[in-house]
Parts: sequence; C-alpha cells; structure tokens
Amino acid sequence: MKPLVIDKVRSALIVAPHPDDEAIGAFGLMRLLKRCGARVRVVVVTDGAGSHPNSATWPRDRLVARRRRETRAVLAGIGIAAGDVRFLGLPDGGLATAADHAHRAIARALAQARRYDLLVMPAQDDDHPDHRVVATGAAACPVARRLDYLVWPNRQARARSATHYLRLGPVAAAKRGAILRYASQFGMIDDDPGGFTISRAELAAFAHPLERYREVPR
Repeated sequence: MKPLVIDKVRSALIVAPHPDDEAIGAFGLMRLLKRCGARVRVVVVTDGAGSHPNSATWPRDRLVARRRRETRAVLAGIGIAAGDVRFLGLPDGGLATAADHAHRAIARALAQARRYDLLVMPAQDDDHPDHRVVATGAAACPVARRLDYLVWPNRQARARSATHYLRLGPVAAAKRGAILRYASQFGMIDDDPGGFTISRAELAAFAHPLERYREVPR
C-alpha cells in the first residue's frame, strides 16, 4: 500500500451512494484536494430516505431535505460550494431492483466527468447493494484515474487490499466531527424503531486515521 499522491489533480469528482458516504469514504481526500486548490464536485445518488422509512414525524420529503442540508453543511465546511454538489434523488435501498435505470442516471450525471483528473467512487465489492450498483455505473466513466473506497466490508468475501492510503493525522478528528453532523443518522429520529443509527463501533471505523483507496483499472 502506497501513500496517495494527488499533487497533479486539478479537478476531482466524488460519487456517493447515500448522503454521508462522501464524508465517510473521502472526507480527508476532499479536504486535501481543496487545500491544494483543486475543484471538487460531489454527486450523491440516492435520496437517503431509506434510513427511517416508518417515521411519522420525518416523512420522506422532510427527511430527504434534512439529509441534503446535512451534506451541504459538511461539504461547505471544507470549501465545497452548494453549486458543486448534485443530488440525483434515486430511491435509497432500491437501486438493486432498478439497476439499469440507476446506471443510466449515473451515466448522465457523469457525462462530463472525462474532464476530471480523478474519479472517486464506492467499491464494487461493498456489502451494501446500493453501493455495488453505483460502483458498477460509475466504473463505466472514462476518467484517466479512478479510485474506490469501501464503506461496508463484504460479509461474504474478503475485500481486495487497498492500493493507496491517506494518513489523516489531526484531520481524523475533523472527519469524525463531520460525520457526527449527520444527526439524522445518530438517533435524532426516534419514532422509527427499525430506523438506521450509526453505532459507536461504526463511527470509529468510519473515522479511522487512515483513508484507504484502491486503484480501479481501466
């Protein structure tokens, strides 16, 4: 595993399956890119409404709006403007049953991505089916350099080893704080017993002081 070198990157596109995956997978990288003067754009594929589908106080439209605000706030904190964040609004948790539609939507969204120096996307062997669909769609994008990140380790098979790492140092604390800003995923919504909540162990893994990436071959 080699240190990740980005000194020649002037523009990067980060693809996230859900609102918060961009921070979990690439917060340190995005922050460093911005500090180096690169333009960073983010595409969030799903609407995020699947985290609490049975909440009466947070119906779908309200939850979607909340999750988008959380994403914009976190990204604004590292210098990524709202105009550089795009939400496709595809159904959270439903990509596997409509993969062709999802792939077409992703292809349209990434049609201009060939202008970018770097594409960062979820891993095709991630345990979450939405992540796998997004990864397959994004992999067709003709960008010279592509990296993937793993959010949910696959429980059925051992993941391929990372090829590059980014050591976060003190930025690890900033990343942890950024993830915590997604309050909707940390128990703020309490009227859906089956709703999703990031556990302490998951937060510790997400805020690890190393971000690991894998080079995606052309």
